[in-house]
Amino acid sequence: MPVIEQTLGDVKDFALADYGRSRIEWAATFMPVLAQIRDRFAKTRPLAGVRIGACLHVTTETANLMLALKAGGAEITLCASNPLSTQDDVAAALSKHFHIPTHAIKGEDNATYYKHIESVIATKPHMSMDDGCDLVTTIYSKHNHLLADMIGGCEETTTGVIRLHAMEKDGVLPFPVIAVNDALTKHMFDNRYGTGQSTIDGIIRATNVLIAGHTLVVVGYGWCGRGVASRAKGLGAHVVVTEIDPRKALEAAMDGFMVMPMAEAAKVGDIFVTVTGNYHVIRKEHFEVMKDGAIVANSGHFNDELDLDALEAMKVAKTQPRNFVDSYKLADGRSVRVLGEGRLINLAAGEGHPPAVMDMSFANQAMAAGYLAQNYKTLDKKVYPVPDEIDQEVASLKLAAMHIGIDTLTPEQVKYMASWSEGT
Repeated sequence: MPVIEQTLGDVKDFALADYGRSRIEWAATFMPVLAQIRDRFAKTRPLAGVRIGACLHVTTETANLMLALKAGGAEITLCASNPLSTQDDVAAALSKHFHIPTHAIKGEDNATYYKHIESVIATKPHMSMDDGCDLVTTIYSKHNHLLADMIGGCEETTTGVIRLHAMEKDGVLPFPVIAVNDALTKHMFDNRYGTGQSTIDGIIRATNVLIAGHTLVVVGYGWCGRGVASRAKGLGAHVVVTEIDPRKALEAAMDGFMVMPMAEAAKVGDIFVTVTGNYHVIRKEHFEVMKDGAIVANSGHFNDELDLDALEAMKVAKTQPRNFVDSYKLADGRSVRVLGEGRLINLAAGEGHPPAVMDMSFANQAMAAGYLAQNYKTLDKKVYPVPDEIDQEVASLKLAAMHIGIDTLTPEQVKYMASWSEGT
């Protein structure tokens, strides 16, 4: 056992590996697009000799991405991108059965989390694969000497892309990065359908609360917020949306949701879900007016969306009535219930996105990595979108896997679309 741990990473229990392998194989049956890319990679080997340092949610779906990258010739080391998102059986299986060193333990403290990131960095990766940008920022801040050998990176989530754009704006982005999150076949489906379903699933698993009849406040109406709002509405919730963008607020109103400032929503909500990627969107003044028993969850990448320090200072007692539920009793007798320590509730209490939707996200991730390995010499130190041809191919492969056909333009239609002279 010590030999395995030394050579194959740091996981909770290698005895979980067999069950983890079974669940990885189960998820693969719902990921036909990634399976096709894996088969293609095994033949073309676009990542041969490339060391990839990956900081991602360690789930069954991520495991299948890792196997596709390995089939393409990559040498991979993986760590968790969130202390509560790891599936321990999957981490064990990746390390023991698939020989992909994995450093991830569900519930790890902050020191262990960064120790695991350092373990990935110690392999001197040529390419980063991030979900939240912690790997890139740690390399840039503490291991600048490694940047000369790095060819680029891929970023999976909105929060990470925001941070990368900030680095580019400040002139410190160290290498080209492909914003996988911004592919249409990623954010329109993963963020909307994946986050929508898995967030509600995580809340229900943590609390067993009935959604129907309750007022659920969605903080932020991006693609994730749209997904949460629509799924909550489908389960019978009265949905309130808060926003800072007038266009998104208008869209939410026209989608049939109540829209109001957070100061007002805090008074009427029974369940709160933050999906903004921003800082302290629920703060002390909001906790002060919430109903007794209000449930607060976050599905944005970092727990910074909630001002938990303020809530800690306000409490007179704190209990844990259920797994992943912290109940803060306040001086006036009210209780505010925070789920999953304010971290991603869909991964803290649930299993994250279903594999069928991650099939597209990770197909983009794998193909973007292959593209980067082949084209990095021509790319500047900028944040790039996923090439449109990759996005289109992922959509076509997914449609084929779903046995759905679509039309093609006739020659006359092609000519018409290219012409300016056609009129009424």
